[in-house]
Amino acid sequence: MRRVAVVGLGVAGSYLVSRLSHEYEVVGFERCDYADHYPPCAWATSSNEIKKLLSPIGLNFEEYVLYKGKEMCVDLGSSRFWIKLKGLCTFDKLSLERDMVDGHEAKFGVNVRGAEQLKEDYDMVVDCTGFHRALLPKIGKEYIVHTLEYKVKYGKMPIDDFYIKPMRAGYLWFFPLGDSYAHVGCGDYFGRQRHFLDAFMREHGGEVVKRVGRPLRITPPPMCQPYYLGKVVGVGESIGTVFSVLGEGIIPSLQCAEIFSKNLHDPDAYTAEVLRKFSPYKEVFDVVADKIRGRFSFAKDFPKLLGVFSYMKREEERFGIEVRMRDIARIFFSKATSSKG
Repeated sequence: MRRVAVVGLGVAGSYLVSRLSHEYEVVGFERCDYADHYPPCAWATSSNEIKKLLSPIGLNFEEYVLYKGKEMCVDLGSSRFWIKLKGLCTFDKLSLERDMVDGHEAKFGVNVRGAEQLKEDYDMVVDCTGFHRALLPKIGKEYIVHTLEYKVKYGKMPIDDFYIKPMRAGYLWFFPLGDSYAHVGCGDYFGRQRHFLDAFMREHGGEVVKRVGRPLRITPPPMCQPYYLGKVVGVGESIGTVFSVLGEGIIPSLQCAEIFSKNLHDPDAYTAEVLRKFSPYKEVFDVVADKIRGRFSFAKDFPKLLGVFSYMKREEERFGIEVRMRDIARIFFSKATSSKG
């Protein structure tokens, strides 16, 4: 194998352009123009884990940190509580993605609609197109959360740290970016994200300087097969690497990209390691799906919820938050998240 095309230059695709270029001729393709590209996510991650993931490509994550959180307010409507943060931060995702492809061959403003455009010139085509999964077969049963986010400038910050407001089928977030800016967004399975987000804006004010929105796949990796089709292989969100209870995909997509980089020549080994690494995501998804369908109950779902807690507690440093069972239970069993709103 000599030539590799990476389609989609989000966090996973940009990482692979940098990671694989030491051994292969790699070309990245991104449908957005370079100047217009703005990553549509809250730009929050755990500094503990992402530092390790960026180590193989020689980037210092601390140079991209915008704000280091201390505690996160969880607003249940009728009550609030706070979660201690242990590495959760916001970072300049746009600059990181650009720096990962800097010095490598990357073509922006090129919309690759099918593998046929590339298969004659490349030995492997990597589908990092995220939700679009543009080069792989459609998934049988999709679960999609619709998201909308504003970058907001404030004269005075209305909230001084991380804030989330859980709902039955998503949550609203306020994540500080430093220098009087914040990402304020909402994701909702039922498509009501603008309603909740605009209500927050009316209450707290601020100047909206940018709007971005996109669908987010929460279907877990075991339900996103096949990962391969001829020369094409999926990496990242295109094969479901999103932790559905949080809607978080940065770290799992980077983890998936690293797994792929080590198993590039062995499809079976790649598939097996992805399924093993992300097997807890199916149990997490089952709990979220029950919540969305209105079928969540203490008797039926508490054992699954306990499994979610056990996994997150083991991976506490990776999530960057203090994980407590009572906090998880309060979120899932609160009236605010069990009602239509």
